Amino acid sequence: MQGFPFQPEQASTIARSVDYLYWFITAVTLFFTTIIFATIFYFMLKYRRRSPGERPKAIEGSLPLEILWTAIPTLIVAVIFVWSSSLYVRNAEPPKGAMEIFVTGKQWMWKIEHPEGQREINELHVPLGRPVKLTMTSEDVIHDFFVPAFRVKKDVLPGRYTSLWFEPTKVGTFHLFCAQYCGAFHAGMIGSVIVLEPDAYERWLAGGVQGESPEAAGEKLFLQQGCGTCHLADGTGPGPSLLGTYGNSVKLTTGETVTADDAYMRESILAPRAKVVAGFIPIMPSFQGQLTEEQIGNLIAYIKVLGKSQPPPPKEEGKK
Repeated sequence: MQGFPFQPEQASTIARSVDYLYWFITAVTLFFTTIIFATIFYFMLKYRRRSPGERPKAIEGSLPLEILWTAIPTLIVAVIFVWSSSLYVRNAEPPKGAMEIFVTGKQWMWKIEHPEGQREINELHVPLGRPVKLTMTSEDVIHDFFVPAFRVKKDVLPGRYTSLWFEPTKVGTFHLFCAQYCGAFHAGMIGSVIVLEPDAYERWLAGGVQGESPEAAGEKLFLQQGCGTCHLADGTGPGPSLLGTYGNSVKLTTGETVTADDAYMRESILAPRAKVVAGFIPIMPSFQGQLTEEQIGNLIAYIKVLGKSQPPPPKEEGKK
């Protein structure tokens, strides 16, 4: 079906599985549509009134027939549910070692930041055969990151992070669209995903205009904003230590436990009183409106580096 005009080419590891499910659902739909309309026309002809005085005989129900036409759709729906759920679960989380790229949607462009520091607008260069995880947010309204050839699509929301991942299987240039109406120039919010051979991708990295890596930019911002004066490495500051924090559980003053992921870190930067770490008082100021989405992403990238360090020693009892 690669030449079928309504189907984009398959260019990722998930594409073929998505197409199999799509064609199964399409085949089931067409089959029952044909059966239903054929039955309607057959009954129209067979049981039509042949004279003004003709009265049809009463028809009693059939229990086996009722069971049959209830059981068959139930079985088909169960198959579709199990198939689609397993496909969703299998592709919900990227594999370990996936390359992480930060994406910001903005009316009307895609801003891309690579882990090595390269930045792109409306283009995304990725290597062939390597899983790529996109962490995405929006600066204004709801956008939608959609690459038809990869069969991946995810809303990009203001005020929170969403993510998707893919592993390209073909070298080439593939269309990137915003699939959510986002304003007057929504139709112009397009771009390209450019898949290169690993060697060619390394040459592209080396030949591109390199800036600071997100981690380096985040570290500089961390110091400029005075974050290090509160979040001391040994945990003796007025704020909790960030060493070994990212990706682990954090206990709050409410007694709840949350995971220190991207969303939690973003919320702690913009609304620090929302989830206060147990043992600390809420004195951190909000950085809402003071940092761009790119700067927030850089801070989180640096916090991830700190999260790989050894956690701080246990804090002394009664420490505030």
